[in-house]
Amino acid sequence: MNETPTRVVLADDDILLREGLASLLERSGFEVAGQAGNAAELLALVREHRPDLAVVDIRMPPGHATEGVEAAKVIRTELPEVGILLLSAHVEVDQAMELLATGHRVGYLLKSRVTAVSDFVETLERIVHGGSVVDPSLVAELFSTRRRQDPLELLTQREREVLSLMAEGRSNAGIAHKLWITEGTVEKHVRSIMSRLRLPETEDDHRRVLAVLAFLDAR
Repeated sequence: MNETPTRVVLADDDILLREGLASLLERSGFEVAGQAGNAAELLALVREHRPDLAVVDIRMPPGHATEGVEAAKVIRTELPEVGILLLSAHVEVDQAMELLATGHRVGYLLKSRVTAVSDFVETLERIVHGGSVVDPSLVAELFSTRRRQDPLELLTQREREVLSLMAEGRSNAGIAHKLWITEGTVEKHVRSIMSRLRLPETEDDHRRVLAVLAFLDAR
C-alpha cells in the first residue's frame, strides 16, 4: 500500500511562483490541497483542509507587511499540528523570530534558496516530521547585528558553519556529511559552541535550534 502523500497548502500573491511551487511539489509526491493569494484565503483553506504543512509568504495583500506571519501565528494557535514554512524575498529577522520560537514544525526560508528541488523537499519533510529549519541567511544577519565584545566573535569560522547548520535543524551526523568531517569532530565543535555561548548541551535537534535562536535574539 502506498504511503499517504503529505498534504500542503500554498499561500503567495505571486501566482507564477505559487503555481511553480505547486507543480514542483506535485511532481515530488506531495498533494497540494489548496492555494491562497492572501491571508484570509490561507486561513480558510487551512481550517477546511487541515493540511500537514502550510507554505506561507511573509508579505501578502492587502498591506504587504506581515499578513502572512500573522496568519501563520493564528494557524499555530488553532492547529498546532500543521507545519509552517515561512517564505520571504528578504531577510526579515524580527518578523520570523517570534514564530520560529513557538516550537516544532516550523521553518524560515528565503525564496532565492528554492533552487534545488531535493533540498527544498528535504526542508519540507524535516518540518512535517517535527523539525525546525532556519535559513542560514537569517543566522548570518543575526551575526552581523551583534555588538562588539559579543561571545559570537569567539567562534571560529568552522564553528560558525556548524552553528548555521544546527540552525537548519541538522543532526550531528547531517552536519558531518555536509562539511565532510567526522561526526566526532562535529560533536567537539558543538560542545565548544555551547560552552562559548553559555547554552545547555542537548541531543534534541529542535531544542538546539531554539536555544541558538533564543540566544541570538536576546543579544
